[in-house]
Formats: sequence, structure tokens, C-alpha cells
Amino acid sequence: MQDGLTSTLTHAAAQPMSGGSRFMRSFLNSKFRGPNYGANVHLMRRIIAEDAEWSLAIVPLLTDLCIQHIVKNFRNNPILKQLLPEHQQKVLRQLPPDLPLAVTANLIDDENYWQRCCEQRWPVCHLDCHGGSWKRVFFERHLENLIKHFIPDTTDPAVILDLLPLCRNYVRRLRVDQFLPPVQMPPTPHDGDQSESGSEGEMEEASMDHYQLGELVAGLSQLEELDLVFGIKDCGMNFEWNFFLFTYRDCHSLAATIKACHTLKIFRLTRSKVDDTKARILIRSLLDHPALEKLDLSHNCIGDRGARAAAKLLSHSHLRVLNLANNQVRAPGAQSLAHALAHNTSLLSLNLRLNCIEDEGGQALAHALQTNKCLTTLHLGGNELSEPTATLLSQVLSVNTTLTKINLSCNHIGLDGGKQLLEGMSDNKTLLEFDLRLSDVAQESEYLIGQALCANREEARQRTLNVSHSTAPLTAKGPENPAG
Repeated sequence: MQDGLTSTLTHAAAQPMSGGSRFMRSFLNSKFRGPNYGANVHLMRRIIAEDAEWSLAIVPLLTDLCIQHIVKNFRNNPILKQLLPEHQQKVLRQLPPDLPLAVTANLIDDENYWQRCCEQRWPVCHLDCHGGSWKRVFFERHLENLIKHFIPDTTDPAVILDLLPLCRNYVRRLRVDQFLPPVQMPPTPHDGDQSESGSEGEMEEASMDHYQLGELVAGLSQLEELDLVFGIKDCGMNFEWNFFLFTYRDCHSLAATIKACHTLKIFRLTRSKVDDTKARILIRSLLDHPALEKLDLSHNCIGDRGARAAAKLLSHSHLRVLNLANNQVRAPGAQSLAHALAHNTSLLSLNLRLNCIEDEGGQALAHALQTNKCLTTLHLGGNELSEPTATLLSQVLSVNTTLTKINLSCNHIGLDGGKQLLEGMSDNKTLLEFDLRLSDVAQESEYLIGQALCANREEARQRTLNVSHSTAPLTAKGPENPAG
């Protein structure tokens, strides 16, 4: 009886709703309405099959199925440009951020996709430092990481060079704060004593040469900024001075690299133990450079000879910013810079803080500023300056109309020097910032200079407002209706 009932129910479930279904309903009522109704209901619930994969969801659209297929096979068959814009967006939202760059680099320009790629690899990304483009963030930081972990004579150069066809149009800035040296093999024992000759030292230095950027930079046609530090980060207990050695071969190679890069606007080489000789090699390659605007060689070992080379560069370039902070420049080097500054028409900022130019160098710069008509920012903090320099700078303040920022902090200006500067500020209407901290200036003089600066800033703000109002487009009013 049970088998017959089961086959009857199964057959009825497969039939469409018709007269047979009404017959089946009456059959069930006649069979189950009786004294064993509860047991029969339990039996019916057990014998009806249940499909675990059955769902009430609507069958997906064919478009969605196609998009899912495209996303699934995008690695081997990338289809994007052939799709409608709305379908492209659906595909891009579903693509994983770990696809090969050979597939995505020149095909995908969507910023949301590259943002996901960046956030997957780096928890912090400064978008403003990369021109506001997530694609630039990804390729610039990816290339920087490859360079920072490149080991000469161990890593295959193709790891970096193979990326060039993919990133050449998106890399405009490179900031590399680590260059790894070659792996050093243990020294072999030699018989007899070794003489400490210069040739032996040169051979030891040559063994510490780092990755050469020439071929890479030559392939980056949009490169505008190069920021380098030759050293190792997080070396811990394995510290050696050789890890922070900028060799002569590195220097000559880098000089040839920046000379050939005609799009380079900003060049920084800091904390790399650059001495006078290496600075002269680098600066010689930058003479008459067509695009260079900013040179930063701060935190090195550059002395007067290097400063003279920088002074020559001021006469053979369109440099706008020169930073030689925290070097070993003394009075002769400052005098060379002053001579070039007196005739320069492009430099806007000069930073010589943490050198030792003393009053002899400070007075030379002050004389140059009496004729210079372009410099706006001068930083001479921590240079052993005193009252004689302050006296000449007070004369500069009364005649110069371009300087807006001066820093004389951490010097020995003294009480009389402070009064001289205050007298010069009485005739100045353009200086907006004047740092005199830790310079032995009287508190009263410093306060009155601050009041004069506030007045200058207020006048500058009013001038800016007047210019903006005068250049704002006027709303034209239509002619009045004579009938009105």
C-alpha cells in the first residue's frame, strides 16, 4: 500500500495543474481523512523529496552571467574595452587586485581599481605626493620597492627592466631611501702582511657598488623627480660603515644618469656622505640642464669646493631652489655663492642652515641681497653669525622688496644686532616671516619685529583680496524693461 501511494504522489507531483490535480486532491482527502490522519501526515512529510539546492531566487540575467564569466577568465582573456561603459564598471568592481601587471597596466585606467590595489599592499598611501593619481601611487611605489630590495650581482636586473614597458607612462617620481650593497663573501687568507695602499682601498670600495639607475631612468620618459639616499634601513646589529658608502662608481653612474634625463626637475641626494669631489662630479653633469629647478644636497659632507661648484651652477641653469643644509660650507664657499647670487635672476630659495659660514660669509650674502631681485627665502640658521651680519641685513631689509622669509635662528645676533634688525624692519613692507629663536635677541626687539611682521602679513592679505576682486568676472545686468 505504501509503495502504491508513493508512486501515485510522485506521478501527481510531476503533472501540470489540471483536472487530474483536482482528482488527486480528492484522492488524498479520501485516503488521509480517517482515524490515522496524524500518522499519514507524518508519512507524507517523509516521503516527499526535498532539493537542498532549490532556491526562490530569480534566475540571473544573461548579462550578469557573461560578466561573471569575463571576470573569472580575465587573467587569460582580458575583455574590457569592447564592453559598454556600465558593463565595464561592473567588471572592474569585481576584478581581484592581484591580477598580473602585464594584463592590467596598459588596459585599466579606472582609479577605483588601482586604489584597491594600493590599499591591499600598503596601509598608508599619500595620494597628494603622487599627483592625485592612484595608478601613479601603485607603479611608483612598486618600482621603488623593487629598487630598494635589489642586491647587485644577486638579483636579476630583468626584474626591474621588464617592468619598464608597463610603467614608463605612469612614473614621474622615484624616492628610494635604501640601496643594498652586494653580498660580501668572507675574505680569503693571504700570506704575509698586506700594505694599506690606495689601490687596495679603491678595490674594496668598488666591491660595494650599488644598483646603477642609468638604464631604468633612460626608459622613464615622464620622470621629473629623483630622491635618493644611499644607505640601509633596519640593519640592526649587522651595522657596518660600508653599508652607507656612496662609491665613486655610483657617483659617475648617477651623474651620467641625471645628465641624460632631460625631464628631471627635482634632484635630491641626501644623507649619502657626498664630499666635495663627488659633489663637483654631480654638479658638473647638471650645468645647462634644460629642466632642473630644485637641487637638494643637504645632510652630506660638502665643503667650500662643492659650494663653488654650486655657485657655478647658479650661473649655468634655471635653478629655483638650492639646499645645502647641514654640510661643511664655510666663509669661502658662502662668498662664492654670494657672488653668483648677486647676478642671479632665477633662484627663489637658498638654504645654508647648519653650516659654518660665520660673519665673513654672512656679510657677503647680505651684500649680494642688496642687488638681488629674485630670492624670496633665505635660511642661515646655525651658522655662527653675530652682530656684523645683522647690521648689514638691516640695510638689506630697508631696500629689498622680494624677500618674504628669513631664518637666523640659533646664531649669536645679540642685543645690539636685534635692535639693528628692528630698525631695518621699520622700512620693510614685504617680509612675512623672520625666525630669530635662540639668537640672543632681546625679548622686546623680537616682540616689535613680530608686530611689524603681522602688519606686513595683513597688508599682503589685503593686496591679495584686492587682486582677486579686480580679476573676478562681473555679472552683467540686462537692460531694464521700459514697459515695466
